[in-house]
Amino acid sequence: MQQQQYQTLEQAQGSSDVSAVLRNTYGLLAMTLAFSALMAYVSQQMRLPHPGIIITLVAFYGLFFATYKLRNSGWGLVTTFALTGFMGYTLGPILNHYLGMANGGSIISSAMGMTALVFFGLSAYVLTTRKDMSFLGGFIVAGFFVLIGAMLLGFFFQIPGLQLAISAGFVLFASACILFETSNIIHGGERNYIMATIGLYVSIYNLFVSLLQLIGAFSDD
Repeated sequence: MQQQQYQTLEQAQGSSDVSAVLRNTYGLLAMTLAFSALMAYVSQQMRLPHPGIIITLVAFYGLFFATYKLRNSGWGLVTTFALTGFMGYTLGPILNHYLGMANGGSIISSAMGMTALVFFGLSAYVLTTRKDMSFLGGFIVAGFFVLIGAMLLGFFFQIPGLQLAISAGFVLFASACILFETSNIIHGGERNYIMATIGLYVSIYNLFVSLLQLIGAFSDD
């Protein structure tokens, strides 16, 4: 009897912890997305140049590892906003590229709408069904290396249609990450809301940019 009561209390505590992580994650995610959008707007209005792939990767991974190291302190929030703000800045020049097209505004709004639809749809599915998506872990790791390999291939060789294939691959990859990360939170695999926020933010960023490239390519045709 005593053991059953202890197990019940333990389950209730676990459920409470998961709810707290979810609440904090979505709250911080909303704030970082808003801050990122603000930085993108400032960058776009000031017509700042894109930092380039090397600086972007160095800054991203540097801030990511700093956030990981500081994830249990208040400084982790500072590096989180630094990371998402920087990624927002990199969006400004990309948005200007599409705004220079005849139907650029509709391309951007379509990509934003589809990103929101995919994110909320996938999140709602996992939160409603509470399905364990841990089986996607292997696919995500393999997909990451395949996409990196394809990007390197595209860097050295001009292969028709490869960029579209990479963008489509990133849409699938980001969608799988959203499913995996949301499931990881509700099943207690991720207890740190800062890292959970970073994971979801990066997935949303990749999803938006990839959809932007796909819609832009087909609209340009």
